[in-house]
Amino acid sequence: MAQFGGPSLREREDGYKEKVVSVNKVSKTVKGGRIFKFAALVVVGDGKGKVGFGIGKAAEVSGAVKKGIDEAKKNLVEVSLRKSTIPHEVIGEFGAGRVLMKPAAPGTGVIAGGAVRAIVEVLGIKDIRTKALRSNNPYNVVRATMKALRALRTADEIATIRGKLVKEILY
Repeated sequence: MAQFGGPSLREREDGYKEKVVSVNKVSKTVKGGRIFKFAALVVVGDGKGKVGFGIGKAAEVSGAVKKGIDEAKKNLVEVSLRKSTIPHEVIGEFGAGRVLMKPAAPGTGVIAGGAVRAIVEVLGIKDIRTKALRSNNPYNVVRATMKALRALRTADEIATIRGKLVKEILY
């Protein structure tokens, strides 16, 4: 499995940022030899609090990436943010993947690796501390990260649910 990091963050003409998290080469042996296909894990976000991921499979890498982007756009999720970070600490779990995410002070930057970094960058978070615990399988880490992000709540949302004022909850 090939991992891609660094400058693969691309801005699309429709305003979304995309990043290829991993590309997996899969082979099938048939009577005439081996057939190779590719599976691409892609994350897409608008940089303002919306993010989604998709998996595309095709005979060529570019086709797999395109299918992954299309699927990611169908699965966009709105995430609660607080300025340039997340509102509170959260742990997301999926399968053996577990991701710890903590808010950080302005100027800290993105402290994250691999799949978590890709999601955080396209989401638009500027300051965060994260750690992928247990599995480092990109598919499970991405799903665990998305689960953690869906669990985030702002003080306003909690106050509405409890029927209280924001200042009663924060202090």
